[in-house]
Amino acid sequence: MNFDSLLAFPWPVWTILVPLVAALSAFLIPRLATLCGALVALLSPLLAAAVAWQLFSLGPQRYPVGGWPGFFSPHLFVDGLTAVMLLMAAVVGALITVYGLGYFRAGHGFHSGGTEKVFFWPLWLFLLAALNALFLAADAFNIYVTLELLALSAVPLAALSGAAGAIGAALRYFLVSLLGSLCYLLGVGLLYSKFATVDLATLAGLMTPVPAAWVALALMIAGLLLKTALFPLHFWLPPAHSSAPAPVSAALSALVVKASFYLLLRLWFDVFSGLATPALATLLGVLGSAAVIWGSLQACLQQRLKLLVAYSTVAQLGYLFLLFPLALGQAPFVAWSGGVLFALSHALGKSAMFLSAGCIMQATGHDRIADLAGYGQKLTLPLVVFALAAVSIIGLPPSGGFLAKWMLLNAALVSGQWWWVLVMMAGTMLAGGYILRVLAKAFLSAPGSAECHPVPAVMQYSALVLALMAFGLGLLAGHPVALLEVGAPLSGPPLAEVGR
Repeated sequence: MNFDSLLAFPWPVWTILVPLVAALSAFLIPRLATLCGALVALLSPLLAAAVAWQLFSLGPQRYPVGGWPGFFSPHLFVDGLTAVMLLMAAVVGALITVYGLGYFRAGHGFHSGGTEKVFFWPLWLFLLAALNALFLAADAFNIYVTLELLALSAVPLAALSGAAGAIGAALRYFLVSLLGSLCYLLGVGLLYSKFATVDLATLAGLMTPVPAAWVALALMIAGLLLKTALFPLHFWLPPAHSSAPAPVSAALSALVVKASFYLLLRLWFDVFSGLATPALATLLGVLGSAAVIWGSLQACLQQRLKLLVAYSTVAQLGYLFLLFPLALGQAPFVAWSGGVLFALSHALGKSAMFLSAGCIMQATGHDRIADLAGYGQKLTLPLVVFALAAVSIIGLPPSGGFLAKWMLLNAALVSGQWWWVLVMMAGTMLAGGYILRVLAKAFLSAPGSAECHPVPAVMQYSALVLALMAFGLGLLAGHPVALLEVGAPLSGPPLAEVGR
């Protein structure tokens, strides 16, 4: 295969096929499940990197699937935003997979395999395939299909432990996801009845401010906000994320909620850009601000580590919605790319925090913050991982979280929208408060006498890699931002030129 053949190869299709085939193999031949997971962990980042290389070389691309003619033929679409999301899912997914190899190892610690191990691998690999398919889908109906496939794997994963609390939380998650999908599908039906197509690019060209379009916009946004768990629709997220096994919690927080946020970006800026009014953008910003403050305050009050991290996710998701009003200002690309960079940084940092919490639970048998006194000497590496990831969550340099917040702050100041700056400052201080509370209890309190169970090195070091990537992302953020420029829906000067 020569260079031209490699450049023309349909790499995006294989980002879906590889985890899908691995999921089917893990389901049909359970003894090969861990091998399938390891192969996907190896291949997924390489395939996502190939998609990014192809995008840099050829620009945005559409790939027909199935060979059907006309508008009814499904297509895959790749631009800079798609490539960044594929890379995020591949890298975070690969390290969660490596972590899972130790977490579900038979005969170890508190998770000795059994049904958790049997069902985790096919569901997890299927979730990765559904995520990639969602990021690549180019029409509204196939997006709905991938949303349902994502829920079909995410909900059973949330209930994987089999505990009563986990099953109740997963059931609530299922009902919310079903309602969100129904709202989205009703919106798709309205668009098709009015414009006779579901292709996103075609819809963008035909979109006019008619009642059917307004109602479709409202329904689709409402459904996706439910799935993204934006305040006050966040009630399902903390119990679902905190009661799941650690690798599942990391996947739900880092990847699954980002899928619906990605769709909001696609619809808002690509399809409904003419209908996205400043009032509606401000409403999303206000809800995001409320999420930042409320989620942070709730995290400060939690007595369990995983619940603290889950409420931190509620707060961090709020920052993502500040980009909608900021993108209407004088630095639209800075705000848009800053929001996407924040999503990437959050995925790395929050997955590391959940995996670190899983290591602590594996060693101690609990995640009670009050009983972590003195564990800084016994569980130094997991707690250092937690601290490194927290640097990005708080937004301290040189982390990706710092640069993303700086871009949002820059867009706010240049546009004169200073009130969003106050929200970000308050969220940063509150995040520092609940993180320092955990670290002070572990490192500064008098040591206890409780024993620690051994934690596999593969669990600790996979979490460490994610934390280091979140910590250092700010130094390398020029690469994902350059990738985002390819086919970006917004234009504007780079950050260094804003305000000159």
